[in-house]
Amino acid sequence: MAVCSNSAALDGIEALIIRIETKVTPGIGYFIVGLPDESVRESLIRVESAVDAAGLYMPRQKIIISMAPASIRKQGALFDLPIALSILAGSGQLNEKNLADLLSVGELSLNGKLRPVRGVLSMALQAFKDGFRRMIVPLENAAEAAMVDGLEVYGLPDLTTVIAFLLETEIFETAKNTLIHSTIPEVEDFNVDFADIKGQPGMKRAMEIAASGGHNILMIGPPGSGKTMIAKRLPTILPPLTLQEALEITRVYSISGKLESGNLASSRPFRAPHHTSSDIALVGGGTNAQPGEISLAHNGVLFLDELPEFERKVIEVLRQPLEERSITVSRASFNNTYPAGFLFIAAMNPCPCGFFHHPFRKCSCTGLMIRKYISKISGPLLDRIDLHVKVNPVNYADLGSIKQEVSSEVIRQKVISARNLQYDRLPSVVNAQMTTEQTKRFCTLGNTEQELLIQAMEKHRLSARSYDRILKVARTIADLDDSARITLTHLAEAIAFRCFDSEYFSF
Repeated sequence: MAVCSNSAALDGIEALIIRIETKVTPGIGYFIVGLPDESVRESLIRVESAVDAAGLYMPRQKIIISMAPASIRKQGALFDLPIALSILAGSGQLNEKNLADLLSVGELSLNGKLRPVRGVLSMALQAFKDGFRRMIVPLENAAEAAMVDGLEVYGLPDLTTVIAFLLETEIFETAKNTLIHSTIPEVEDFNVDFADIKGQPGMKRAMEIAASGGHNILMIGPPGSGKTMIAKRLPTILPPLTLQEALEITRVYSISGKLESGNLASSRPFRAPHHTSSDIALVGGGTNAQPGEISLAHNGVLFLDELPEFERKVIEVLRQPLEERSITVSRASFNNTYPAGFLFIAAMNPCPCGFFHHPFRKCSCTGLMIRKYISKISGPLLDRIDLHVKVNPVNYADLGSIKQEVSSEVIRQKVISARNLQYDRLPSVVNAQMTTEQTKRFCTLGNTEQELLIQAMEKHRLSARSYDRILKVARTIADLDDSARITLTHLAEAIAFRCFDSEYFSF
């Protein structure tokens, strides 16, 4: 008769429940079926050593282990613990009834210690959803799993302790629900501030609009003008995380093995991959699929500095996630979908030397060099970026000024107020995420404003996507002014953010 234990496998950011059936019969040999990878097949070596270290025995009979559903590829050492429990129950050393409502995960060392695994939060959420009420995890994963309310989580250090728990020879406390005892700070402790930036009012205004409406932004300007400096300060003006956003970030970082101490995420991520990064590093995937930089930036900021220095194929993979806010990685044996709802900010020089159109430095590039450099940014990608900002060199007078610059907290309060207006219209939807129908409903123009927009569209030969994005940016500017309608001033500013770069990209 086969006995069962329960575990879970990752499928993108989600988890799937895996039933591990074990049958012990006369004969010799160990057999694992159900599409296991090499690390799962190796688990029997670890399990045998761990069981021996716990003072129990591996049956000297034929052991058949089936992992269902068989159509899902099983990867990783997280199945060590449930396989061990299933074998012990199959050999009569444990009562199968104690495993009925229990889900377990954990890698076993040769001496029986439980090692932490990735993706425990997603597994715990799926376990509760599927009716499990108890879960055993390695001690280091307990705080993470305990974020799921209503699930009894037991963080245990080794197989010996797990056996004692199941045999009820000792009483163990459940891990505390860390969501009850955790708070997301309303005021975060940043070590940078917009007050550090001298001058550059145009850049600061663009960042305020981008943060308020969730708009993507491209900065074009010479080296030393402050592009990188201001990009690193964008997270300081974004609103605090909601609980749902924090959970989403925590799940992604758990799956990636980047979750620190199993704590709930408390601040928005800021990811700035180097321009030598590959397309897989950016979007995710690989042999053993992992979330990429765009997913690690979910609910935060993705900053690509020196944008034309990235390989063109790397930049082009951003097209889908910029529209869909998710990325599906397809391979021959799997399809994984990861969240990718990031605020995109990019910076670039106008030419290889950096001084094309500089007010007092001479550009040393030829026309061919500039065209080749600019051509790395395709029209379709540029069309998906709402704000195109020209960054001028810093005024020397501003550098020596003792004038107090506006702080991040002041800008942040304006951003939060604008976001609240957007959430009153559409809960949890910022202006940049509005659908076409929602844009028509909430971004209406008067006759004068409509004429101005048509003139701009015809003059600059803008696309239909640009039309929608100008309206969304104008709506955000109106929200910052606490205006119910989009005025001519709001629209003109939005158009200006869309049209200045013709001096570069039409070169």
